[in-house]
Amino acid sequence: MAEFFNPSGTSLLAPSVQELAKHNLSTVSQRYVQPQQHEEIMVISKDINANFEIPVIDMNRLLSQEYGTSELAKLDLACKEWGFFQLINHGVSSSFLDKVKLEIQDFFNLPMSEKKKFWQTPEHMEGFGQAFILSEDQKLDWCDLFYMTTLPKHSRMPRLFPQLPLPFRDTMELYSQNMKNLGMVIIAHMAKALKIEEMEIRELFEDGLQAMRMNYYPPSPQPEKVIGLTNHSDPVALTILLQINEVEGLQIRKDGMWVPVTPLPNAFVVNVGDIFEIISNGTYGSIEHRTTVNSEKERLSIATFYSPKQDGVIGPWPNLITKQTPAQFKRIRTDEYFKNFFERKLEGKSNRDALRIEHHN
Repeated sequence: MAEFFNPSGTSLLAPSVQELAKHNLSTVSQRYVQPQQHEEIMVISKDINANFEIPVIDMNRLLSQEYGTSELAKLDLACKEWGFFQLINHGVSSSFLDKVKLEIQDFFNLPMSEKKKFWQTPEHMEGFGQAFILSEDQKLDWCDLFYMTTLPKHSRMPRLFPQLPLPFRDTMELYSQNMKNLGMVIIAHMAKALKIEEMEIRELFEDGLQAMRMNYYPPSPQPEKVIGLTNHSDPVALTILLQINEVEGLQIRKDGMWVPVTPLPNAFVVNVGDIFEIISNGTYGSIEHRTTVNSEKERLSIATFYSPKQDGVIGPWPNLITKQTPAQFKRIRTDEYFKNFFERKLEGKSNRDALRIEHHN
């Protein structure tokens, strides 16, 4: 779910998996075969253990006088123990979300001749395509994505957002604003739980970087051999995911197992990214996740990533550094942080690890 603000990142171009899947294949080409992804860790089955459901946070309760304190404690625990939660009663109308879902499906179903205008170029990772392909023999994910920077507006690529067909462009404009507002409310509450001054955290995030990634995972003739999205943690501060159709596929790594996420209708699946792990000095963890595909039906989703402003500084928050809890991470400017991120392959939590401070007792 992870590429974002990308001043310099480039990726080798890959064929459209959506087009490939139209050919009634009986097997997948070697370039997509990643069986080790599936053998690696067992997937917990829902029936065995109901404790493996990600927490649900109710925004109405979070904002209410009566339940605010108890819901904030729930949010704090979700960020500490899971790094993931589902957000319900978030105030974004279900009729608007239905419109977003429908128009994203239509966008992926445009004829290839139309999509070509929005395809990635060798210089930029934004547009239709795949990301983080650094070599010709690298294994590919079973997925087409459409990725673009959405905020601040002056960071948008002229050939992407401004050229989206109407009414989709207007819908995405409104969705982008809704996600920014929602992201700021969540970040403010996470800061409150960590006892970080709200004004200070707002200052870092108010003109923050927002990017969106729409994912299309076609059905695969050999779902057990491919992976929709390689396991990784998100390098941003916060990710807000909307499931577009009712097909499961997202799995998160918890206690050495892959736990499938069953999205609630019209809920957002929210996760802590590496930047928030750094800000919280390791109190909140970003969690590795991946996407699997199936043989029956395509799966679509849209992830919105939110990060600090470009010239902001990312580092453990001063009041969270004490003798007992020394700084776990170095400080770095946002733009420098993403430059480093785009220069390496998407792999686990390698970007966060590069900023770790080693403490020798």
